[in-house]
Amino acid sequence: MSSPQLITLVEKLAEAKKQLGFPRIVAICGSTRFMDEMAEADVRETKAGRIVVKPGCDLKSPHELWSDPVEAEALKVRLDELHRSKILLADEVLVVGDYIGDSTRAEIAYARSLGRPVRFTHPEVDPGA
Repeated sequence: MSSPQLITLVEKLAEAKKQLGFPRIVAICGSTRFMDEMAEADVRETKAGRIVVKPGCDLKSPHELWSDPVEAEALKVRLDELHRSKILLADEVLVVGDYIGDSTRAEIAYARSLGRPVRFTHPEVDPGA
């Protein structure tokens, strides 16, 4: 999909959410080492009246669904793409944690390329600051 087409679709999505009266949607990003902090951020954002989307799997924690290393790597690729879709759906991004790795840095760059505001629980780690 070309960039101008994506921008047009993003604008249409924003207009549809506005017409439907959707609350703001927040995508939580960050290293999965901060899953507990993400859960707490989810509670706080939900209490504030926002719809929250966040990572749903922690591939660093053992689970039968990603116990095979080959399947786990393929799943990681799919989950990264799924999370980019969550960022595209969102109105803003909240980055959780005091560490920014390569994946989170890429998510921040993607969000900013879409014009999404990005907040940080630890503003000192903002790669754009």
